[in-house]
Parts: sequence; structure tokens; C-alpha cells
Amino acid sequence: MLSQQIPRIPILDDIDVSGKKVFLRVDINVPINPDTGKIADDRRIRVHAKTIKLLVEKYNAAVVIGSHQGRPGEKDFVSLEKHADLLRTYSGVDIEFVEDVMGPTARKAIKELERGRALLLDNLRFVSEELIEAVPEKQANTFLVRRLGPLFDVYVNDAFAAAHRSQPSLVGFPMVLPSVAGPVFYREIDALRRAFEKMESPRIFVLGGVKVHDMVRVIEHLVRSRVADRILTLGLVAQLFLVAKGVGIGIENLRTLEEKGLITLIPRARRILFKGAPIETPIDFATVDDKGNVKDEKVGAITRRIMDIGENTISMYSGFVKDAKVVIMRGSAGVIEDERFRKGTKSLLEAAMDSRAFVLIGGGHLASLVDEESIDKRRVHVSTGGNALLLFLSGETLPALEALAMSAKMFLGW
Repeated sequence: MLSQQIPRIPILDDIDVSGKKVFLRVDINVPINPDTGKIADDRRIRVHAKTIKLLVEKYNAAVVIGSHQGRPGEKDFVSLEKHADLLRTYSGVDIEFVEDVMGPTARKAIKELERGRALLLDNLRFVSEELIEAVPEKQANTFLVRRLGPLFDVYVNDAFAAAHRSQPSLVGFPMVLPSVAGPVFYREIDALRRAFEKMESPRIFVLGGVKVHDMVRVIEHLVRSRVADRILTLGLVAQLFLVAKGVGIGIENLRTLEEKGLITLIPRARRILFKGAPIETPIDFATVDDKGNVKDEKVGAITRRIMDIGENTISMYSGFVKDAKVVIMRGSAGVIEDERFRKGTKSLLEAAMDSRAFVLIGGGHLASLVDEESIDKRRVHVSTGGNALLLFLSGETLPALEALAMSAKMFLGW
């Protein structure tokens, strides 16, 4: 079992939102192409559009939508005007966009919003308070919550991808309003419960990608809590653990670890291995030379740049995945931006889909390779969670989740 428990939280069925004025917190913080300024991946927008449509059409609510985008100083710190266009397209709802967050223009628009209508506030991080993390009681006293809170009847948090944050829009409003989890948020929590609370074994974790520091922390927690029966490492995570084992990965790949500041993680990886952690590392890799020639090379005899797991590793890892009862996948096996190096990731995804396991796919680039229209949603969950999911897996609590549980005690008497 994980050391942290998943608290019981209310959902839309637990509260009357019909005809009510609702503040809906979503997470439509999406990748922005720095060269064109265009939205590069709109999956989160598509997912949240369904919640907006539900609240407007089924519950006839007056829905005010809030989200952030990027951080000040970064190229993706932009207005949500283009997001509004896509939300209209995907929801079929004529969503009004307001170039304001909590000023007179925003408050007037909120007060005048009629039932069965929706409006999107501008980037919540245009308000500096939204960049500060603090306990829920303190966030309830921010200007953002004090100015907007009295205008609403109900707060709905559908932003699981931001659940690891403790900012006013995520933990402050639940302290002053009856609050529930939206459908996207609840599906994420339900998937975590199915993955971790039923104790079905074997549980296989397939972990890769570029967030190596985060993954090491996740692995440490999995080993400490004895949640994983087997951890299959990929990408830079796999290369780190191979070096920790004393296995050569080639000068070029070792240099990459150094350039990314990952060499300092070797002692931590070694300590994890000393504890008898059930960690598997690749036995071969697909590599490329300076001329673009691709071939498989066995571990211990790597001479070129690692780009993907090799055929023998695909076979070995797929065998583990096919026999699992629960599969949690986060991060790709190779450099999937190049189609030549998608085979490892695709093969492991196919093995998971062909298994009888409950499969939790941890969003990001991995999710981009999944055809969500063809999967069995009763058995496969594609998370929007990103960092929130990673932090949960590493044993940390999610402030927004805890705030909803606190609100249920305050307003629903749970």
C-alpha cells in the first residue's frame, strides 16, 4: 500500500448544482509553440470541454471557468483567448471570454452571467497571488478568493493536473464554498484507487522519460512502500541505473548524463539497488551513429548514442507487462520525436493493451501515442495528471485533493 491514503471527496452527484453559479477550475495549461505562439497540444482543452458542456447543458448552471497558462517570464505565459476559441469548438458552448480575472470587468461579467451560459476568465496567474503557495486557510483570505468567492454558489475543481499546487484557486475557494471534484478530477482519483488500493499483483511500473530526478524520488518511494513487484526502467532513468550497477553505457551517453546533471544521482540509485529493489534495466539499446545509421547494441558494448530500447529488451519487458495485473506507465522508452525510435514505447503500450491488467498511462508524450477512442476505458486510463501523478507516486499528498476533503467536512458534514 502507498503510505498516503486517498480521502473520500464529493462529486457532482453529492451536491445540487442545477441552476447554480459555479466556479469551475480546470487545467488547460498546454504546450505553446514558442515560434508561432500557437497551441501545440490541445488534449487537456478537449477533455475539459466535456465538463463545461455537462454543467451548462445538463445542470443549466452559470459556469465561470478559471485556469492558468505558463509562468511569468516564460514564453508560454499568455492570455487564454486562443484557449477560449478551442473550448467553444470542442464543447459546442458559446463561451464568453473576459480579459480580466478579478477586476471590475470580471466581477460585472460574473454577476450578469445567466443560467445555461459560460465564460472564461483570463490567465489566473495574471494575479500575483496565484503564484504563491500556502495552506488553504491562508489562501481563503487572499484578494482573489475574497473578491470572487461571494459571487458563486458552488466550486468545482476539475484540475487534477494542478492538484499538487496549493494556490488560491485550488485550495482557497473550497474553504469558503461547497466544493466538489469534477469528472476529470474524479476519474484520476478513481484510477489511482483502482491501481493502488485493490492490492492486485503483480504490479509493474514502467518508468522513463526525461524527468530523472522526479523518477528517482518515485522509485525510492515505491521501494520503501513495497508497492511495485517490478520496476522496468527506460531512457535516461535506465542509463542511470546501469551506471549505478557498474555497467558501461558508452562515453557519449555517459557525457549526456553529466551534461544533464544526473551523475550526482548515481549514489542514490546505488543505494536503491542495495536495498534489493525489484528494478530491471535494458539488456540492449537501439543506437545511432553520426551518419544516422541505426542498430541494436548490447549493454556493456555500447559505442554509439542511445535512442531507444533494443529488440531483446522489448521482448523481455513485454513479457513482464503481459503477465501483470496492474501496469503504471510514465515516460517514453526512446526519443519518440523521431519516428525511428518509437518502437520500444509503442511495443510496451501494445503489450499493456493486450494484457488483462488495469493500465494507468501517465500522460505527457506517452499519451500522445495512445488512440483514446479505441481503448477500453474500463481497463485503461490515460491521465492528464503529469506532475501531480508523479508527486502522488512519490508519496506526497496533493493539496487540492486534501482541500476538497476539508470542504466536505465543513459544508457537507462528512
